Amino acid sequence: MLQGIIDNPAPLATARSQRWSMLAVLLTGVSALLALVAVCGWMNSTQIADLGSVQQMRSHGVYADWDQGSVIVLVRHAERCDRSQGACLNDPAGITVAGSQVAGSVGNGLRRLGLADVDLLASPEVRTRQTAHYLFGKEIATEDWLARCNADFADAALARKRPGHNLVLVTHSGCIDQLERSLGVAGDQRTPGYASALLVSLGGNGKAKVLGQMNAGQWRKLDTGKKT
Repeated sequence: MLQGIIDNPAPLATARSQRWSMLAVLLTGVSALLALVAVCGWMNSTQIADLGSVQQMRSHGVYADWDQGSVIVLVRHAERCDRSQGACLNDPAGITVAGSQVAGSVGNGLRRLGLADVDLLASPEVRTRQTAHYLFGKEIATEDWLARCNADFADAALARKRPGHNLVLVTHSGCIDQLERSLGVAGDQRTPGYASALLVSLGGNGKAKVLGQMNAGQWRKLDTGKKT
């Protein structure tokens, strides 16, 4: 029998070919399944809208939710002095001169939204306190949880929101990332730049949803005719 296989190797070659064909089909199926899982994961993840215009702010319900006092704005601190070649504002643990100017521009945008019924809080770190000062032109209250950026951050942020009062939190990229994770935001979108903002709405049912985000320069584009 062995001699027959040696003399006629075709059956052995055919068997090998069949095995490779089956393996190729299996690998193709696995690849297709993984691709489907990836697509489904992307479709089910929360996509963050760009709120860089009055039209986008209006269409995503920011103005309406703001008027109802249901918005939380998380602002990342401005450019860090210790990670920049730019001139420091004063304290090496704080922000740069350029960062303070950017924070002032973001603050003007927030004032155009209206700060009459808004709670303001900042992380106690120097860079966040300085950012808050240039955002609002004054010192604001600080709370330690805004610097910890741990798994409890999202719950703490939502719990701090008072009914009928918007809430602005000056915090860190790691804390914003924690909230985005809790709301199912895709990983490739969780990259907030300096002084950028994430806007979240907290409904009467206690459910939070992402309204969108703005980078620092986009606040200048907002006008005062928000309801027109």
